Order: sequence, then C-alpha cells, then structure tokens
Amino acid sequence: MINRRHIRVKVMQSVYAMIKSYDDDVLKEEKFIKHSIKRMFDLYVLLLDLLVEVQKLAEEKQEISKKKYLATKEDLSPNRKFVENKLIKKIAESTSLTLYKEAQNLDNWSKDDEYIKIIWDLLQNSDIFSEYLNSSDDSFNSDKDFVVTFFRKIVAPNTKLAEYFEGENITWVDDIPFVNTWVVRSLTKQKSANAFKLGSLYKNQDDQDFATDLFKKVILNHHSFENDIKIHTPNWETDRIADMDMILIKMGVCEFLNFPFIPTKVSINEYIEIAKDYSSEKSGYFVNGVLDKLSREFLKDKKIVKVGRGLL
Repeated sequence: MINRRHIRVKVMQSVYAMIKSYDDDVLKEEKFIKHSIKRMFDLYVLLLDLLVEVQKLAEEKQEISKKKYLATKEDLSPNRKFVENKLIKKIAESTSLTLYKEAQNLDNWSKDDEYIKIIWDLLQNSDIFSEYLNSSDDSFNSDKDFVVTFFRKIVAPNTKLAEYFEGENITWVDDIPFVNTWVVRSLTKQKSANAFKLGSLYKNQDDQDFATDLFKKVILNHHSFENDIKIHTPNWETDRIADMDMILIKMGVCEFLNFPFIPTKVSINEYIEIAKDYSSEKSGYFVNGVLDKLSREFLKDKKIVKVGRGLL
C-alpha cells in the first residue's frame, strides 16, 4: 500500500506543477493526484502479472520442445519446477488480480509480450534459475524465496522494463522503486495456506483523505505560508530559496498548522528525506534548519496545536 511519504511526494509534484504553470484549477489537479495514485496500483498489478506471464511462457516453450522432430530426453521430460512454482500459481489463480485486470483493461502483456521474453531470457540464463531447478527443496517457502530473488535481481533492476513503464505513464518514473518494494513485501508475506489477494492501495480512509487535504490546504494557503516563512526567517531571502525547497517548507508548515494528529518531528523528518531525493544535495540540511526554526517560533506563538498522536 502507498505510504504517507509517497503521498507527500505526489502532493509535492502537483503543487509544483500548479505554481509553475500559474494554473488555478484546484479540482483538476486534485483529480490528477487521485488518478496518479490509482495508477500506482495498476503498476503493482502489472508487475505481479509479469511473473505469471513469464511462467506461462516457460511452459509454452516446454510444450513446443516436446513436439520437436528430434526431441531429446530433456525436451520430452523437462524440469517443471519453475512452471509449477507454487507462489506464482497462487498469483495466477488470484481472483482479486483477475477481476482488477479485467475491470481496468490491463492487457499490457498481451500487447507488449516482448518484455515477457526479455525477462524470461534473462531468467533462464541466470545462476539463480539453475540453482533453483537443481535444488531438491520442493517446499512453498523455497518457491517463495526463489520468486522474491527473481523479482529483486532480474525484474526490478531491468532498465528496458523501466523505460517501457516510463513510456506508458510518465508518473511511474518516481513510482517504480516504491512499487517494487511493495511487490516484494506482498510476495514475502504470502502464506502457503492462503489464496493470493491484492493489497490495499491505502492503509485506511485517513491516508486517502490526507492526500487531498494536504494538497488543497497547501495550494489555498501557500501565500500566507510564504509570509509566515518571511516573518520568522529574516536571515533567509525567500526569493533566493529554491522552488522545490520552498514548496517542501510550505508543506511542512501546512502540517504544523493544519494536521493536529501528525507530530511536528515526523513532518520535519519526512520533508528532510524528500528534499534529499528531489532537490539539491544540501536541501535536506536547509529544509531541516528552516522547519525546525519555524516549528519553535510557531510553538512559542501558540500557533501549533497538536492532539492525540500529534503529541508524540
């Protein structure tokens, strides 16, 4: 499921787009955020389905080999360990995955099957594949360990696959690392006794509401937030602060003042990490310094009121 840091990243990107384009259509951008997050779930499903399609291709190759005119003993009696992998079979039989694919018309791998062949070629020529086939361990956990390793070492780092996803949806560029981690977690936690079920997109309704609430509050109040920053940070000239840093600071201020259940320190730490990834090398230190000073000033002025978890 999507976590709050990635929600913040999505909001940051939309706030940046709106401010830089001078577009004031908040409703349109709010819909875009929801759509962008929903498309993350599509990517999650496509990556899971990729494993199924690779297994299907492997079985098709074995059936073709059996029909060779001069079929070898290995052709006639192939090692079926991978094509019978228990975890991938569970994913293939997943009702939730099948229904979601049908509802969203996710037929990418039938249209673009060359990527299935790319991954299969890499897999069958890998050491992890030969070691797996030669292992005598036929347990579900052994099958699961192999699939997790297959995904981590062959699927996740594949640049051709990443370029394909980028071409399909530009917002997936930033989503791929997060969704790869999400897939690994889903694979790792699967139990042999349970059917495979797709994870939830959001942890709960609070997280779903957080995405739209944070976006709207930042956009509707970003001028007043900028004034607060000017007043409380006289040693910094706001017009010389990098655009992305300013947006992250405004988002932090928004959480200080408008989200009573989020601890101030949590907000600061989140925006430090986002600044490191999406702004300049020194931005993490800068955002930390500004937000820490602002939080102390706001507390002194009694502008920050935290309750419940926000007091932690």
